[in-house]
Amino acid sequence: MKPQVARAPRGGLLRAARPLREGVVLGYRSVGKTSLAHQFVEGEFLEGYDPTVENTYSKIVTTGKDEFHLHLVDTAGQYNILLYSFITGLHGYVLVYSVTSLFFFSVIESLYQKLHKSHGKTQLPVILVGNKADLSPDRDVQAVEGKKLAESRGATFMESSARENQVLGLKTMELTQGIFTKVIQEIACVGNSYGQER
Repeated sequence: MKPQVARAPRGGLLRAARPLREGVVLGYRSVGKTSLAHQFVEGEFLEGYDPTVENTYSKIVTTGKDEFHLHLVDTAGQYNILLYSFITGLHGYVLVYSVTSLFFFSVIESLYQKLHKSHGKTQLPVILVGNKADLSPDRDVQAVEGKKLAESRGATFMESSARENQVLGLKTMELTQGIFTKVIQEIACVGNSYGQER
């Protein structure tokens, strides 16, 4: 497929448009999905909890020498009535749980099952994120458990703190942006067919 070309300002050069990548953030309510997305786009932590209906975020993300336009859907956390539109036709998936709850962690398995029921045996670009890692005294899910689940599903595992704007295991300067940069890298690795036509 030929690259799309954007019109340049008068007298300027034409350049290829940034490829669009669409992702979705899934997980149970109050695990920090919105906080992660907001921290990524706006660079600040949202104090207080205001239940999300559905938000969309857009940001230009650079990986290496390439730039992508990432369009991110932040879902409401009603995993039991997960809409078909949230799991099909997208390029990448960020599954989030809170390390402070075994129940939130168990929801992730249900989300994986819904994704694989929809996509069959296709390998999907999935990032599994254990959020609220800054709440270590309240931890119910150890990092090794998240890593084991991710490995069993062929996903990438990370732990994060939206409050502290940190992703454990990544360079500090990458901060929470590392999660969403990794989504784009995984899309390229998996070769998600949805991502090649948009």
